[in-house]
Amino acid sequence: MQNRKKSIAIVATSFHKKHIDVMLAAAKKVAAQKNLKIKKEVWVPGSLETPLTLQKILKLKEVDGAVVLGLIERGQTKHGLVMGMAVISAIIDIQIKLEKPIGVGILGPEILPTQIKPRLRRYAEDAVIAVWEMLNLK
Repeated sequence: MQNRKKSIAIVATSFHKKHIDVMLAAAKKVAAQKNLKIKKEVWVPGSLETPLTLQKILKLKEVDGAVVLGLIERGQTKHGLVMGMAVISAIIDIQIKLEKPIGVGILGPEILPTQIKPRLRRYAEDAVIAVWEMLNLK
């Protein structure tokens, strides 16, 4: 009996959309190379909205894992750092609770503007590869 093609969802943040578009294209390319079907693609306002969306999507039987793409820049206060830590913690909790892998392609928190462009593709690609590897664990 042949296994079905693994399906993932991609949750992308529309805040910093021009950067996230680059990440999304890279993620889709690697997903195709790894024979992952993108079952759902959902845009949310920002990184803070990703955990709830991930939880809802990962409850669907036809979704085996997810990738989240976002960017949390360094600001003048610690808001981004605190928010980033909360978001990552929530994502880890969802992954463990639902027993489905989540590849985190969130740049930051505290990333500087000069650090963004060189990391866009790699973070997205690494997030997809992480999900693919976890889905193929025996």
